[in-house]
Amino acid sequence: MYAMQYEITLPADYDMEIIRTRVATRGHLMDSFAGLRFKAFLIREKAAGSPVNEYAPFYVWDSPDGMGRFLWGGGGFQGIVRDFGRPAVRHWTGVTVLDGPGSKARSATRTVTPVPVDVDLTEFVQDMTKPLAELSEVDEVCATALAIDPHRWELVHFTLWSDTGPDRYEVLHMSQPS
Repeated sequence: MYAMQYEITLPADYDMEIIRTRVATRGHLMDSFAGLRFKAFLIREKAAGSPVNEYAPFYVWDSPDGMGRFLWGGGGFQGIVRDFGRPAVRHWTGVTVLDGPGSKARSATRTVTPVPVDVDLTEFVQDMTKPLAELSEVDEVCATALAIDPHRWELVHFTLWSDTGPDRYEVLHMSQPS
């Protein structure tokens, strides 16, 4: 499993309806993408209390093959590059992803935290993974994932929720190939 995200920060006066229309008309193209576990089409809006307008899709891949096809194999990323320039793509090696009982994902949270230098990595990852099992049983959780960037030694925790809440991304569409 691999996690990936790029963040496109847009001007404060940007009409976010443009992104909503983009996702409504193109999002389905990822619905059957081989190697993709899920793609959450995420936005944050200044008008809804976010500090920025942002388009920031989050992907969980079953293998790096699908990720590579998407990024440089003509699988869709060229449209992002054409329309917004080439954003930096963050990626993390997967630790775990757990499905929850929540139905349709409406919002998402993502936290990135540094892995302390002085910890035993095996123990640290085990300790960080333990709460996910309990979280994945919460009624509003659709899925929760944990992954690590071993270059920057950062841990990403991503959760999809069936409800909304403060400081969350809005989910415009979910692509979940079967």
